[in-house]
Amino acid sequence: MPSTDPLIFVHLGDLHITKASEPNYLDYLSIVAQLALECGPALDFVVLPGDNADNGKPYQYKLVSTALKMLDVPVHLIPGDHDMESGNLDAFYTMPLAEPLPKSRVVKGVCCLFLDISGTGSGGPDFRLGLRQYDWLRQELAQATAQSEPIVVFMHTYPADFTDEQETTVVNQLFADHNVVLVDIGHTHYNELANDGHTIFAATRSTGQIEEGPVGYSVATVQGETVSWRFKTLHDAFPFVLITTPTDYRLLRTDHQSYSTGVIRVEAVVLGSRSVDRVACRINQYDWQIMTPTESGRGWQAEVEVPAGEVAMLTVEAVDSSGRPGQHIIQLSPADQNTPVRHKNGSDADSIGAWPQNGIVGTQLGPNRNGKPS
Repeated sequence: MPSTDPLIFVHLGDLHITKASEPNYLDYLSIVAQLALECGPALDFVVLPGDNADNGKPYQYKLVSTALKMLDVPVHLIPGDHDMESGNLDAFYTMPLAEPLPKSRVVKGVCCLFLDISGTGSGGPDFRLGLRQYDWLRQELAQATAQSEPIVVFMHTYPADFTDEQETTVVNQLFADHNVVLVDIGHTHYNELANDGHTIFAATRSTGQIEEGPVGYSVATVQGETVSWRFKTLHDAFPFVLITTPTDYRLLRTDHQSYSTGVIRVEAVVLGSRSVDRVACRINQYDWQIMTPTESGRGWQAEVEVPAGEVAMLTVEAVDSSGRPGQHIIQLSPADQNTPVRHKNGSDADSIGAWPQNGIVGTQLGPNRNGKPS
């Protein structure tokens, strides 16, 4: 059976590293240092989703790799279109942590698939999967399904951005035919979540070229069939709280999950270097329920009752040894019960829209296909 301990990973948005003296490199160093000091072993891995070097130059990859030496957790790197600017990925693969792609890892009972869709271009958005990777992907998805493993796919952009529309169609069908709970992407330069009822698509704001909002990173979890995601700005204080189950109604995979009712189990993770004095949860303005450590010690748990007939807001609050609180608030059901229209075309058509409390402003400012001018 898959582990009930959640998979926890951090996504550092497209770096677009050029020179060590640029502000985006200083931001990148600060983020990695923060992860090393504040999050440490609480994370299962860190992922860089492509466009790591703005021009695909060897010296730019050296800068990327230098910062990653601060991390003691696994790091997974995939390429994007900017990594192909020299016409190949030779420089990308000089990074010590860059491994041959595609690759598969099972972490906390979750099958994690890492793809190279950078195509054969020279820096333009020529996104392709290719026959070899398609065959590999089909086999890996089938194997994970046979093992009852939820699946997360990491690639640079939405399937709808593939150059070949037929590839888009077949990849969308593969995801629909298997338990692909999350597709984690970069490329957009803005935070966005899309939900087609079966799969969540999560894009994280660029670290190196920011059109909207402050620099930061996303924290995502997969616990069984449930996906949670939240953006943390670099300068937000710890502790950082993320509810791992249940999930907000906007991330409910409605093809397979229903709204939380009755007595439910609540679990959350708390990130930060200081010890935690107290974690509690509550529905709306009802009494706080003290949460206790999970069996693994990586999270916190409690049971609460969701009252019938109310729009239920679930709050988890953690207070660390300095007295500083951190909160995460999600909404368990929508204010109306209208069934959302699902497009299921591997694009932003199923975007959930703005969610400011979770770091999504909904402006879609960026230079790429779906981006709007700033």
